[in-house]
Amino acid sequence: MNIKRFLTAVIGFPIVVLVFSFGNKYIIDIVTAIIAIIAINEYINCVSKKTKVIKWISYLSVACISIIHLIPTDYINIILKFGMPTLLLILFFHIIISNMKITFENVAYTLLGIVYIFGFCVFIPLTYSIEGAVSGKILIWYIILSAWGTDILAFLVGQKFGKTKFSKVSPNKSVEGCIAGVLGSIIVNMIFTLFINYFFKLEISYVFIGVISVVLSIIGQIGDFAASSIKRYFEVKDFSELFPGHGGMIDRIDSVIFIAPFAYFLLTMFL
Repeated sequence: MNIKRFLTAVIGFPIVVLVFSFGNKYIIDIVTAIIAIIAINEYINCVSKKTKVIKWISYLSVACISIIHLIPTDYINIILKFGMPTLLLILFFHIIISNMKITFENVAYTLLGIVYIFGFCVFIPLTYSIEGAVSGKILIWYIILSAWGTDILAFLVGQKFGKTKFSKVSPNKSVEGCIAGVLGSIIVNMIFTLFINYFFKLEISYVFIGVISVVLSIIGQIGDFAASSIKRYFEVKDFSELFPGHGGMIDRIDSVIFIAPFAYFLLTMFL
């Protein structure tokens, strides 16, 4: 195993555990916003090889995650609903006032970056702040563990037994690794559910967790392929060298952010 990859994981794991175990919703908002700002910066640097992105609105959009819980709850849904039309209005207004120096292509790539980073990342603090029979502080771990369990077992099995290539989008990934990733998600989520059911006196269904573990793992792997497709199109190996052996921020969170919105809806709908 790559020693840099191993050391980065060893250092990063306890930081994630500490933040999500002992933080509050405002800290999670700020941490997620910082992650999103780094990620959108990587995206901008990546796509700038072929096109321009309207930077100020890209950075401002993801920075807004930091104040998501300063907004009264009754207004959050209204803002999210009107956010996309307002965003499109601003972007196309740029085309008009720039006399076509800003093009439709620039607008399209800007919009994609905002939807990709903000549109997915925002569900991390939203999940963390869920109030109900099962706290968001517990539910957030189904997002993290689904991604981690999938990534770890897919990597280990794929390295040793992976022979059947899955897609040209990511030639190093194998069918065997992808299947193992699903099993990894199921295993870690079942262990976590057993733990919280016992220590927190909850009654979360193991059947339900088994089903959503499969769904979230598949979604997370699609997120991984999505990031790979962007890198492949722009001919870069990693989004940055922020994490030695792991690449950039997007390389680290590509599965997590794809899982987040679907986990939010599934967990709030059925738990």
